[in-house]
Amino acid sequence: MQFKPVPTPPDSLAFVEAARATVPLVPKSEHDCCGRLMNRTTVDARDDARTWLTFLRALELVAEHETGYARTRSEFDRESVAAAFEERVFAADAVLDALREADDPLDAAGVFDRIEDVVPRWERERDPHWREAWRGRVADLLDWAVLLGLAERTDGRYRVKGEDRPDAD
Repeated sequence: MQFKPVPTPPDSLAFVEAARATVPLVPKSEHDCCGRLMNRTTVDARDDARTWLTFLRALELVAEHETGYARTRSEFDRESVAAAFEERVFAADAVLDALREADDPLDAAGVFDRIEDVVPRWERERDPHWREAWRGRVADLLDWAVLLGLAERTDGRYRVKGEDRPDAD
């Protein structure tokens, strides 16, 4: 299963860990979990809190149960979170594949041009401004990829980090 909601990337993974820590180990309702996110982090809108809760599920840091949501008991591990991001966040794999297939680093617009065909048809039909929305989504996915150590950004351009690059760290 892939998840679509993607929050604006924070400045550091410490925020992701803090957001996860707001979700209890014993399942609580979505309403309660969103309230905890809003009270204990800088997330200030319920819709944004819901997006974070769903995104944390995608990263396998939170699980949904019959009675609500609970923090997973696994340790926070950047590599596992990065793998979940690529596998479980809609279009993250396409964004990273576009970077892998490019000979040179790409800017967000160049990545969007390469993955435009993954945008679901129903989104194209319901929103006359879907391209603008998806350009923003691609930019967010790229910044998440950088935060998770999957890509690197230099001068507004991105490339996959460390894959078969002679000059990679």
